[in-house]
Amino acid sequence: MIRAGLLALWLLVGGVQMAGAMETVQQRIDSLLPASQLYLPEGKGPFPVVIQLHGCGGPKKLQAAWAPVAREAGWAVIVVDSYAYRRISTLEAYMTVCIGVRLWGRERAGDLFAMMEWARHQGWADPNRIAVAGWSHGGWTAMDAMALKPGDEAARETHLAGLPAEPLSGLVGVFLLYPYSGLGSLSAERGMRADVPVDAIVGTRDSVVGGRSNGKRIAGIAKPGSPVNVTVFETATHAFDETDNHDIRMHYDPGLTERARQMYRDFLKAAATRPSPFLTPARYAQAPQP
Repeated sequence: MIRAGLLALWLLVGGVQMAGAMETVQQRIDSLLPASQLYLPEGKGPFPVVIQLHGCGGPKKLQAAWAPVAREAGWAVIVVDSYAYRRISTLEAYMTVCIGVRLWGRERAGDLFAMMEWARHQGWADPNRIAVAGWSHGGWTAMDAMALKPGDEAARETHLAGLPAEPLSGLVGVFLLYPYSGLGSLSAERGMRADVPVDAIVGTRDSVVGGRSNGKRIAGIAKPGSPVNVTVFETATHAFDETDNHDIRMHYDPGLTERARQMYRDFLKAAATRPSPFLTPARYAQAPQP
């Protein structure tokens, strides 16, 4: 999982990344939708929307287990599968994405931008209340999305043409679980430009992305307004909330998982009442029901 090895270091120093072909935002949306999952809460919208970004191992059962937490809090949930349309198998993911050879956070940020744009056009969605939740590589993605400059840089790094002038329109908060912030992290290098609350959970026994050192690095990332809020889980390993992992470095902890889920509920409930610093144009709010 996101262990930046010697090859990743060489790629970084040499400035070489696996570049994908340019797509339009609509093409990326059309590619992501078939494998993405949508969970709507009970009642009548428009609902606040949280976009969940999986770790480098893929969506697994983990995302389906977390989605009801947000749904019960009154949020619509979009679980994005970043691998299906790229035809990245689980084995290939561990051998390439997880060691930093392929699909860095700044590139995958295009998936987040695309799904935010799709959500803003849905009648059941509140375009001014969008949150992001990211696990490991998904956390790297979320933070780098907030570091990218709109315009030419965002288009170049995400390989997307036709991005909105403000790709983060409607963003009200970001929730992170054991996010990667090491070598190749754009946000760790330059900070995040988005002035929204960012809460992160890190474990002291996380040997994959780092324990306390990772927490200190994330807490030190510059951000307008309030700093990143980091909660340290004593004894937690990487993927402490995943019941079906088979990595000896990772151990499921039901108590810490429930604590993290309660934090997720509380974070979303607070975010639902928070205005976005990036208000969306009126045309999104007037979108017809699908």
